[in-house]
Amino acid sequence: MNDTAIKFENISKQYRLGTIGTGTISHDLNRWWITNVLRKEDPYIKIGQVNDRASKSTSNYVWALKDIDFEVKKGEVLGIIGKNGAGKSTLLKILSHVTTPTTGRIMAKGRIASLLEVGTGFHPEMTGRENVFMNGSIMGMTKSEISRKLDEIVDFAGVEKYLDTPVKRYSSGMTVRLGFSIAAHLEPEILVVDEVLAVGDAEFQRKAIGRMQEVSNNEGRTVLFVSHNMAAVSRLCNRAILMNNGQIVKESDVNSIIDFYISLNHQNDFYEVKNISSEKSTYFEKIYLSRDKKSSSNNFSIFDDIYFIFEINGVKLENNSTLTFIVRDKNMQPIFSEHFPIHAYKGRFVAQIPKEFLLPGNYFLQTMLHIPNKVFLDNIEDYIKFTIEETGSQNAIYKAELGYVNAKIKWD
Repeated sequence: MNDTAIKFENISKQYRLGTIGTGTISHDLNRWWITNVLRKEDPYIKIGQVNDRASKSTSNYVWALKDIDFEVKKGEVLGIIGKNGAGKSTLLKILSHVTTPTTGRIMAKGRIASLLEVGTGFHPEMTGRENVFMNGSIMGMTKSEISRKLDEIVDFAGVEKYLDTPVKRYSSGMTVRLGFSIAAHLEPEILVVDEVLAVGDAEFQRKAIGRMQEVSNNEGRTVLFVSHNMAAVSRLCNRAILMNNGQIVKESDVNSIIDFYISLNHQNDFYEVKNISSEKSTYFEKIYLSRDKKSSSNNFSIFDDIYFIFEINGVKLENNSTLTFIVRDKNMQPIFSEHFPIHAYKGRFVAQIPKEFLLPGNYFLQTMLHIPNKVFLDNIEDYIKFTIEETGSQNAIYKAELGYVNAKIKWD
């Protein structure tokens, strides 16, 4: 179709663990004979397992991607989300011709500019200026076109002072700013960005997202954006796909995908450890929320006191051990945190969140026990979900659209 910018057809990528190629002469000869002489399908792509990093492999072959089919329309900003190891980066590397698929094909219309990792496409011995011209030439632009864009690229990246300094002298932040600026300003039809914006500071991230919105909305360019920052994905993208173990789990509008992804991975109502190993010296035994410090609950009114209850059972902690919790919003962005020094052998620690503090919405509780700036003693990966319900109050300050917290400000 005329409005399709990228089409992925049956894309799969297989790797052999530990080695490059098949690993043995007999496998190589067998593969060559079957594929080149007998003209049959490669026998080594019929075996293997999905790329689940959490389980032990039972095969020497794994599918980093398996049967990927979808289309991206011209001018669309598509978010690609999923856990580490889901296959997101592999998919973008195939699109950017960094690697080739085992099966399938990709059809793309126009020039592709990719920013897959810090320093992508840069020669460390060349200056920033030289790398701008080299990258532009690779993308098929003339020297005059690049010269016309140079000042805009440098200004956006904020590296004017270091433009004639070798890139190997740049910090990672400077490198990613220049790399993104090149990719976004040299007029590619397709812009591919993979998580690298996390390296930049908050101001640059805002500029970069604004630039991608401008590229898409005003210039009709297509953007593929991979990130673990759900707020950024929600703000930038209009559609998203969720990947897991090298396959597409779901594709829909961006907010539906984000809600599904979060509920899929963080749907615990409480945290409890059973059959604890004696080798573990410090741990949380139970974590739950309550209205009355007795029974657990995950649904509250704005007029309820909320108690976060942490039960710890372990050896005596060091004097500077700290219990930290973070409350996150529905996009997993932090709202506020609390840090409490503890010294007990074992105990039940209760944090009271006062009524009328959290506004209506869905929240997640993350918990850890650590010695600050030194070591994590126990970091709970299972977030606990809880909800502040709408109460029907006529008071405007209790509306969800006003934010997350009702701050008690003292006026004078």
